[in-house]
Amino acid sequence: MRVLTINTNDAGQRLDKFLSKAVPTLPTSLMYKLIRTKKIKVNRKRTEHTYFLCEGDTVELFIKEEFFENTAVTASLKLTPHIDIIYEDENIILCDKRAGMIVHSDDKESTNTLISHITAYLYQKGEYDPEKENSFAPALCNRIDRNTGGIVIAAKNAQTLRIMNEKIKNREMSKKYLAAVHGTFEEKEGVLRGYLIKDSKTNTVKVFKTQPKNGDAKKIITGYRVVAEKNGLSLLEVDLITGRTHQIRAHMSSIGHPLLGDGKYGINRDDKQIGYKYQALYSYSLEFCFKGDSGILEYLNERIFKIDEDKIWFCREFE
Repeated sequence: MRVLTINTNDAGQRLDKFLSKAVPTLPTSLMYKLIRTKKIKVNRKRTEHTYFLCEGDTVELFIKEEFFENTAVTASLKLTPHIDIIYEDENIILCDKRAGMIVHSDDKESTNTLISHITAYLYQKGEYDPEKENSFAPALCNRIDRNTGGIVIAAKNAQTLRIMNEKIKNREMSKKYLAAVHGTFEEKEGVLRGYLIKDSKTNTVKVFKTQPKNGDAKKIITGYRVVAEKNGLSLLEVDLITGRTHQIRAHMSSIGHPLLGDGKYGINRDDKQIGYKYQALYSYSLEFCFKGDSGILEYLNERIFKIDEDKIWFCREFE
């Protein structure tokens, strides 16, 4: 039997949600069965899976010890951290993710990820100890595609993660991107509007100027401002007014200005031949624009964080 005592980072979760994190190798169907058959109890009593845990509660698990083994977490703690920190305090870390690094594990990579490096960094400086946590581990609040660079927010505690998730959902943060695209613009500043349909099979999207008959189309709005022009390229500051999959890349390509180095929405054979492996897109500016209660993160309201343009690889094309 294992007894888990609910701490600050665990409290406020439903029992089933807590167990999916605390014992990730336990199959979901088996978890519900164990709750029904009183093999998993809260405070020594049978409890529904919908019960919201309180700090100080105890969860008793009469399950095999093998379900508590997590070799992936142990391996990530031994990493030599390679992260570029823009800002850090007791609640959050803002990282400059470089193009080419994946944020979370996938079928091809499980260890060399941004969150693994952040976890190793916090573990090695003594701010995170998996032995003292039941369900919480440092977590990313937003994500960026592997081949896109920019600011990623990591939460150091559960309260920060909950607040950040809510603020992102309510669009109480403003992100701006820099992008290098082929061609020059007659209008140096504007707002693009269109409709986007995602093809999950190919992991691509298509953009239409008018509402297509397909009811799955989602409205997209992309603001842009030309910052510089050189050698047939334009450097744009992009305001992602709606946040859809591949929105900037697909929207720019749809108006004849594909991103430099974009192999999915542009013809980048020539770009690759001269050394551009990634699409020229960077989430370089983040502003916290909290409208309601932001709890322990109130001090971040109205703060702006930026990555210097001289640190962004494609900005050198416009020097």
